[in-house]
Amino acid sequence: MNNHLAITDSQLQERRERVFLVLAGFFLCAMTLLNVIGITRFIQLGPMQLAIGVLAYPLTFLCTDLISELYGKARANFMVSVGLLLNGFILLVMWLGNTLPAVDPIAQPPWQTLQLAQEVGLPSGETVVGSVELFYLLYANTSGAVFASMLAYVFAQYVDVYLFHWIKNKTGGKHLWLRNNGSTIVSQLVDSITVIGVTFGAAVMAGSMTLTVALGLLISNYLFKLVSALVDTPIIYILIAKLRPYLGLTDARSQ
Repeated sequence: MNNHLAITDSQLQERRERVFLVLAGFFLCAMTLLNVIGITRFIQLGPMQLAIGVLAYPLTFLCTDLISELYGKARANFMVSVGLLLNGFILLVMWLGNTLPAVDPIAQPPWQTLQLAQEVGLPSGETVVGSVELFYLLYANTSGAVFASMLAYVFAQYVDVYLFHWIKNKTGGKHLWLRNNGSTIVSQLVDSITVIGVTFGAAVMAGSMTLTVALGLLISNYLFKLVSALVDTPIIYILIAKLRPYLGLTDARSQ
C-alpha cells in the first residue's frame, strides 16, 4: 500500500501545504536577501566577481521549478506574483526611509554617519564626499538594485515558469533535466542582462564605471547562475523522487 493511502485526505493536504510553504518561504527569503544586501559588497569566487546578494538567488529558480513540477503552473505563477508584490513593498519602505526627515544630527548614534575622506562613486553615477548617512549609502546602493531586480523578476521568473511547462508539454512530461536546465539557463540570462544593465547603466554612462567592468560583472553573474543550474539538477531529481510519494502525487498529477 502506498504511503499516501495510509493517511487521511486532510493530513495529505496539510503535507502539501506545508511543503509549498517551505519552498515559497525559501524562494521569498532568497529574493529578499538579494534586495537587502544586493550590491553592498562584491566577492571574488574563483574567476567570478559577484555581488553578495547573488549567492542565494539561484535558489529561487530551484524552488520555482520544484513548485512547477509538483503543484503546477498556477501555483508557481502565484508565488512569483507574491514575490513581485514584496519587491514593491521593499522599495516603498526604502523610499519612505529616505524621504522622511532624519533626527537631529546631534541625537544620532555615531555609527549612523560616516566621514568620507575622498569622493565615492555610487551606482547611480552620483559621487559623495564628507559627512554621509550610513542609510543613504545603503539606499543609494540598493534602491537601484531593487528596481532592477523588479524588472528582472518580471521577465525572468515568469519566463522560467512558462518555459518549464512549455518544454514539459513538448516532451510529454519526460526529461526533467531538460526543462529544469533549459528554462533556468534562458531565464537567468534574461535576469542577468536586466539586473546589470539597470543597476550599472547610469554609472557606465556617467563614467564612474567602465563598460569592461560592467560586462565582466554580467559574465560573472550569468556564469555563477549557469553553474548553479547545472549543479542543482541532481538535487531536483532527488527532491522530486522523495516528495512525490510523500505528497501523494503521481507523474500524471504533476504534469
